[in-house]
Amino acid sequence: MSLSLTSVLMAGGNQSSISEFLLWGLSERPEQQHMLFLLFLWMYVVIVAGNLLIVLAIGTDRCLHTPMYFFLATLSCDDILFTSTTVPKALVNIQTQSRSISYAECLAQLYFFLTFGDMDIFLLATMAYDRYVAICYPLHYTVVMSHRRCVLLVTACWTLTSLVAVTHTFLIFRLSFCSKKIIPDFFCDLGPLMKVSCSDTRVNELVLFFLGGAVILIPFVLILVSYIHIVSAILRAPSAQGRYKAFSTCGSHLAVVALFFGTVIRAYLRPSSSSLNSVEDDVSGAVMYTVVTPLLNPFIYSLRNKDMKRALGRLVRGKVSFS
Repeated sequence: MSLSLTSVLMAGGNQSSISEFLLWGLSERPEQQHMLFLLFLWMYVVIVAGNLLIVLAIGTDRCLHTPMYFFLATLSCDDILFTSTTVPKALVNIQTQSRSISYAECLAQLYFFLTFGDMDIFLLATMAYDRYVAICYPLHYTVVMSHRRCVLLVTACWTLTSLVAVTHTFLIFRLSFCSKKIIPDFFCDLGPLMKVSCSDTRVNELVLFFLGGAVILIPFVLILVSYIHIVSAILRAPSAQGRYKAFSTCGSHLAVVALFFGTVIRAYLRPSSSSLNSVEDDVSGAVMYTVVTPLLNPFIYSLRNKDMKRALGRLVRGKVSFS
């Protein structure tokens, strides 16, 4: 979101007189700042490197040019972008001993955070649908999940998440912020921004409840229904080897789904409070789904997947082909 667009929207609806916010950060304790900087720098490097290796391994191995791995590569790209909306700014603030974030930068961060975060959810649902078609309708799989349809599904996910992010961000634009207040998080998120606004936030809260709830609930239900059909189909498989092979293709995805939705639910459905301990709990919850989940995803998908381990081994040894 460009600065010029921000200025236009502010002039049209937002009556805020502030030019920047202060972020609570990762910790209030000065003695922890150096350790946190090194820890989060390490995690960010691992996230970028790990997910980039997944993308390169898939892109350079013809055997992985399938819908399942196409969606996995897209998820890895999204995880890099998702983490990059929050962690670099947090690292800069720790290093410069500054908590400030400009109004325009905060709103831009909010927009991209919502876009890439919701994209994770939509991609996980799409991957569940892919496994559903592959296991329940194997003879029709190549027709149903053609390359063109895979691209259309990803494009639809990007479009929907962008529209959701624009809606929430525009509603935040309309709020007033009467003084330089501390956002109780290490980045700009909807809940913390509404907490520090001096406007009536009932409309924002309603939209967040219904639209935000739909963004989480609908994909979760689709994943649940897909896996009910998948488990039913697997249990009807005639051989134990067939059942094991089918389960093995879903195990990594199920682990990522449980990790992501578990951390999101913990972060957003816990009771809200303004106490110091509550803020620290909120920050730790946010770290779980913005940093820890993207950090673990490459390991979850590669350690239990023979094809991925083979492709990664070829990539590390330099035996790759980009054709």
